[in-house]
Amino acid sequence: MTSPAYGLVCMTVGPEVRFRTVTLSRYRALSPSEREAKLLDLYSANISRLRGAADFCAARGIRLYRMSASLFPMLDLIGDDTGEAVLTSLSGQLREAGRAFVDRGIRVLMHPEQFIVLNSDTPDVRVRSIHALNSHARVMDGMGLERSHWNLLLLHGGKGGRAAELMQVIPDLPDAAHLRLCLENDEFSYGPADLLPVCEAVGVPLVYDGHHHVIHDKLPDQNDPAVREWVLKARATWTPLDWQVVHLSNGIDGPQDRRHSHLITHLPPAFADVGWIEVEAKGKEEAVGGLMAGETI
Repeated sequence: MTSPAYGLVCMTVGPEVRFRTVTLSRYRALSPSEREAKLLDLYSANISRLRGAADFCAARGIRLYRMSASLFPMLDLIGDDTGEAVLTSLSGQLREAGRAFVDRGIRVLMHPEQFIVLNSDTPDVRVRSIHALNSHARVMDGMGLERSHWNLLLLHGGKGGRAAELMQVIPDLPDAAHLRLCLENDEFSYGPADLLPVCEAVGVPLVYDGHHHVIHDKLPDQNDPAVREWVLKARATWTPLDWQVVHLSNGIDGPQDRRHSHLITHLPPAFADVGWIEVEAKGKEEAVGGLMAGETI
């Protein structure tokens, strides 16, 4: 059986792909010309680091990479187009960074911030959430990443008890976001059984997280038969089926601990035939490297 592609989450313990940012309060204290200069410096530096991340992954045989959703601070500000103008001026550099992933066959995904809640019961939050999601999709377009579930935009279900509202919002998203969108089960609001009907109704894949499922449904651990059941149910939402992505993490103090361990100590048997496994561990590339070397405990 072919070994799975283990995915690296964007932030690392090493300097190679650590990105720069600016706070909103600091940005707002700047004059318009200072804002433009600040973002130009930040965006250019972060695109260079993104390009370096492709080299980092390629050198280590890593074929799945979670790109930071914070590469371009202030890009999603409503009423301020400075970020958009700056990023447009760097379109050639951004496209080159994207090509470095595409040419090496490295799959790219992004998991935007928790404040994106498409089904919020607050209209302003919904508007800002859609705007932010579209900004992330614009970045992926700018990188030349295809509009498909090969390159994911991944969200949780959002506001609990509002699955129907989520089903209403998703079909109206622009193609740049909609065609990349996937949903992931979480520990509290949306277990896999809650999200599956949404995914089936609107045609988006389910990224199954076994650790979240164990906590949400109070299962004993990821060896529970239900984990395998949901790997298969989630797989059925993917086209093609072998593009399925799952999330892998372990709790520090046992299966019910939400905190991610430094390394992966347990690889669930239920994931044995999954081709794409994103690793959520504090050790980042150390954890991925250990799995690639077969070093789970």
